[in-house]
Amino acid sequence: MKRIPYAVLLLLVVAAALVALAWPREEFIASTSPADHALVEANIARGAYLARAGDCMACHTARGGVPYAGGRALDTPFGRLVAPNITPEPTTGIGNWTPDDFWRALHNGKSKDGRLLYPAFPYVNYTRVTRRDADALFAYLRTLPPVRQPNLPHELRFPYNQQLTLAGWRLLYFRPGVQQPDASRDARWNRGAYLVEGLGHCAACHSTRNSLGATEGTLGGGLIPTLGWYAPSLTSDAEAGLGNWSEAHIVQLLGTGVAPGASVTGPMAEVVVQSLQHMTKDDLGAMAAYLKSLPAASNGERPAAPRPSEQTMRAGERLYGQHCATCHGERGEGKGPYPTLARNRALALSEPVNAIRVVLNGGFAPGTQGNPRPYGMPPFGHVLGDTEVAALVSFLRASWGNAAAPVSSAEVNRYRSVPLD
Repeated sequence: MKRIPYAVLLLLVVAAALVALAWPREEFIASTSPADHALVEANIARGAYLARAGDCMACHTARGGVPYAGGRALDTPFGRLVAPNITPEPTTGIGNWTPDDFWRALHNGKSKDGRLLYPAFPYVNYTRVTRRDADALFAYLRTLPPVRQPNLPHELRFPYNQQLTLAGWRLLYFRPGVQQPDASRDARWNRGAYLVEGLGHCAACHSTRNSLGATEGTLGGGLIPTLGWYAPSLTSDAEAGLGNWSEAHIVQLLGTGVAPGASVTGPMAEVVVQSLQHMTKDDLGAMAAYLKSLPAASNGERPAAPRPSEQTMRAGERLYGQHCATCHGERGEGKGPYPTLARNRALALSEPVNAIRVVLNGGFAPGTQGNPRPYGMPPFGHVLGDTEVAALVSFLRASWGNAAAPVSSAEVNRYRSVPLD
């Protein structure tokens, strides 16, 4: 990711500040009724479901920490951000917030004290959430056990740690607005669009980001440098495009983590475990219908990928026979629950990071209610060196109908040092 020269960034910020003086006031939508955020069983249950759909606990819970008490760090190209405590504790959490305060955070990206929030909290997507759903979500959070856990400060480099810089970013890339139904589509499609584009914030990972961290395009795939994984395109059949999938198989993959010929791993496995498996079949079906309706990306004419050297292919073939063929077959045909590697789109992605990380760290589908005893692949990072992993992955990416570029030992080494969290 290229760095913006400070002089250019300063001009951008000054221009943004001048324009912001005349910018319209933020959108505010009053609660339709105090009953919407009342602590009654229906609101709490609705809010709990919405919290699952938004996967709120994933970011607001440190590894091994108390749920929703904050502390999980996210390393970005601009520095480290730390998720806050959102339990109803009054001094370190959101115990003294009102429903309006919560709405401003979710919808407008502003904290109770008026401070602008960083878009690592995906209010760019959450702004689409209705006021009624926001109120129910707030009602649920108020029922959590209050945890006194002070919030840790962010560690961002200058000028990204300045509120004025963030104001300029928002001017360029953020417009608050609740998701509006498309009258030309049925209720099921609109529900899917609302979940995918809003609470589900799928674009936060499955879209490319520019040099200032703003998403570009719609679900066209993107490298997640903070996590060291590539989230494939959901619109390109060369990657993870779902146009040719049946809705039933999409629902199965989202709800269990596995489907015929596919399984999720890495960060998506966490999403399935903590969020998607808890959603209703109707909602998963609506998401599947929406995803299938997205315009297919034009893959264009890709230049032919360079083939690995014969020396690399021989080394990779030898390593494959020693470590992989027992489960994946002599020619990558797969055996039993173990996936086929021949013509495998996940292996042939232009970004090889996922294949590298699976070889290094193992590949594990999530354990879910629909897949309680998942099969997994052990890690080989402790057995194989960087040069060996590079040869093996290069061989896989160039065999049995796969035709992707080779990888280098330097690429392997880069991702060997990236933490799993």
